[in-house]
Parts: sequence; C-alpha cells; structure tokens
Amino acid sequence: MAAPGEPPSGRALLRSALQEISADVDRAFDTLLDIPDDPRRPLIEAMRHAAIGGGKRMRPLLVKAAGALFSLDPGHLLRAGLAAECIHVYSLVHDDLPAMDNDDMRRGKPTVHKAFDDATAILAGDSLHDLAFEILAGEETHPDPFVRINLVRALAKASGTGGMAGGQMMDIAAESAVFDLPTITRLQQLKTGALIGFCIEAAAIMAHLPSEARVGLHGYAHDIGLAFQIADDLLDIEGDAAVTGKAVGKDAQAGKQTFVSLLGPERAREQARMLVEQAKAHLHGFDERAGLLRAIADYVIERDR
Repeated sequence: MAAPGEPPSGRALLRSALQEISADVDRAFDTLLDIPDDPRRPLIEAMRHAAIGGGKRMRPLLVKAAGALFSLDPGHLLRAGLAAECIHVYSLVHDDLPAMDNDDMRRGKPTVHKAFDDATAILAGDSLHDLAFEILAGEETHPDPFVRINLVRALAKASGTGGMAGGQMMDIAAESAVFDLPTITRLQQLKTGALIGFCIEAAAIMAHLPSEARVGLHGYAHDIGLAFQIADDLLDIEGDAAVTGKAVGKDAQAGKQTFVSLLGPERAREQARMLVEQAKAHLHGFDERAGLLRAIADYVIERDR
C-alpha cells in the first residue's frame, strides 16, 4: 500500500481501474440493451448475456488509459471503449459457434449459442457489431463530427479484412497449413493487435494528435498486442479452465502453430517480457500520466485469464 501522499503502485492502480471500468461498462450495456416487450426479446437477452458480466474489459481500459495522457473527457472515452468492447464481444460470440471453435463456455458461463441457439447467437453478434458503430456515430461520443467519422473509420479498419476478421481467416487456415513465425506474427497482429491498436488510436484521434506524434503510441499498441497473444498462447497450454473461464488446450488439439509451439514456452515467455519492456519504453515522454498504460503492459503477461 502506498504511503499517504504517494502515488499508488502499478498493481493497485490497475486493480482500481479494472474494477471501475468493469462497473462502468456493465452499467452502460445495461442502459443500451434495454429489453423490449416484443419478439426481439431473446435477441436483446442474448446480447446482454454476451456483453454484461465477466471479461477483462482490457479494451475499454486501454482507451481510458490512453485518454489519460491527454486529459480527455471520461464520458467520450467510455463510449469509444464500449464500441471496441462491442466488436470484441461480437467476435467471441461468433468464434464460439459450431462453425468456428465450437466452444461451450465463455467467461465462466455457457456460450451464447448454448444458452440460446445458433441463429440467435449469429444475430446477437451481428447486432453487437452494429451497435459499435451506432455508439461511435452518436454526438455523445464527441461533439466534432470529423472526430466521430475518423473513429468509425479506424474501428472499421481494425475489424475487417485488414484487421480482426482477416486475422481470424488466417487462424482458420492455420488448422490445415504450416505457418512460420513471421506469418503467425502477422496473423496475431491482425486478429488481436488491430483492435488493441484502435483503443490507443481512439484517444489520439480525440486528442487531435498529429500523425508524427502517434509513433510511440503505435509502438506501445503493437508490442502489447503481441505480448497479449503470447500470454494467451501460454494460458492455452498452462492455464486452468476453471480460472480462465473457457476451454484450454484448443490450439494443440486443432494442430495450430502458435508462438508457443514455434518458440517453446520459455522462449515465448521471454519474448513476451521483452515486448512489454519495449512497450513501456515507448511511453518515456509521458511521465506519470502513463502510469496506467505501464501497469496494463505488466498485467498482460502476469494475468491468469
């Protein structure tokens, strides 16, 4: 515990921030996903099942932490973070379907297609995807329409063929192809890193930061995105399903190459540590304002879920 007048430690700062962002995100989804008294009810219930409760809320937290560098409006940051979380959750709903990973558990509870059915899960994922852009386009997200359209464009790019969806297609191909380390790195930069990159970019867009001033932030996002995926790969072989809230050992069963299968656990772990240190080095010009971003970088490889 920090002494009176001293700033909190990285872990204490992160713990408090995670609790706060989780509560804020759940409250916002509860308001946005009001259950109608008509035949759409199961669809909204499925969206709520997927979006409310559980999860690390790492993406909204990254938006908040990056926004702290520029003292941006917390309400604007929350809405940008909600949009990123909508895209993340929709991708999980679709990934869990029988046509993709065919998972039964997610965030410690039944996956949406198990709790409801496949058709409802598809529609719930589609609707969460659409909700992300509805949120970003709203005036409550930012008064400047040029900021809003740039946010929409950045999230669309991070979500589509040049981002998460493209990475997921490569991940499907990895089940029947042999990928080398550069290809695996590219896969993960798209599948995981692109949306993480949006979370940092969103703050830069709202701060009207010129492109040359974004280089360090892009480097931070790139490095923690790869470190995050290496940690996920390690959890898939070393994690406990009761703690992670989802099945483990799936990559090996599917015959996929991962950072861990190509490098081995120890080299992969060392690579993740190096990436985290690089990520923090990119923040050297932001003094204590970057405390939460540094704490997030450390958490990426310390987490157990």
